[in-house]
Amino acid sequence: MLEPAVRPQAGAALRCSRLLLSPWSRLSLLVCLLAAAGAVVVAYEPHRLLAGGGWPPQVGGAGAVVLFGLAYGVCTAAFVPRPVLNLASGALFGTQAGLAAAVAGTVVGAGVAFALGRALGRDALRPLLRGRWVEAADGQLSRHGFRSTLAIRLFPGVPFAAANYGAALSRMRYAPFLLGTGLGCVPNTAAYVVAGSEAASPTSPAFLASAAFIAVSVAAGAAVAWRKRHRLRATATA
Repeated sequence: MLEPAVRPQAGAALRCSRLLLSPWSRLSLLVCLLAAAGAVVVAYEPHRLLAGGGWPPQVGGAGAVVLFGLAYGVCTAAFVPRPVLNLASGALFGTQAGLAAAVAGTVVGAGVAFALGRALGRDALRPLLRGRWVEAADGQLSRHGFRSTLAIRLFPGVPFAAANYGAALSRMRYAPFLLGTGLGCVPNTAAYVVAGSEAASPTSPAFLASAAFIAVSVAAGAAVAWRKRHRLRATATA
């Protein structure tokens, strides 16, 4: 005789798998991951890198630069402010190696946050994003991903992690996002790295120039953000 089909168990397993893979379950997983990463970062106290006390003294050379870049990316995905990490990169490795580590870490962190946001949070949150202003912003990011990302990275003002996870909710593609991030972050990142490497000589021309660039870029970023906000509002009401 044929064995009867075990349909109730199969149906229960199917419902369980659908529940675990549902958009809200994935969003809950993302929240838990970010909370755990944030707790680890807070416990580690990354600001101690500015004094050199948070970096293992036995780790040096090119391996240290690579390790710092990876740690940088994880920290930015967990909402650690990039200026702190950029200053630490300059203080630990100097201008050239510090800039390479910081830019690489920026791209890694942006890619990790973008991938997590798109895989775990987009399906749950995107249906909640309504309104003409949101649709206008989404259209701008989707049609002009590289240019929009480049502008966001060139002019500070938008929190780095928030921009990454926000872009993941749009229809922007990976390549324009990462390329715009890698190119757009260089000027501002370089200013902080130079400031960190010259922190012991606050009256040096390099430190003063980097501090002036940071101040000007912050002011310019605020002005551009204000104009962009009104332009998006006008587009939404048109």
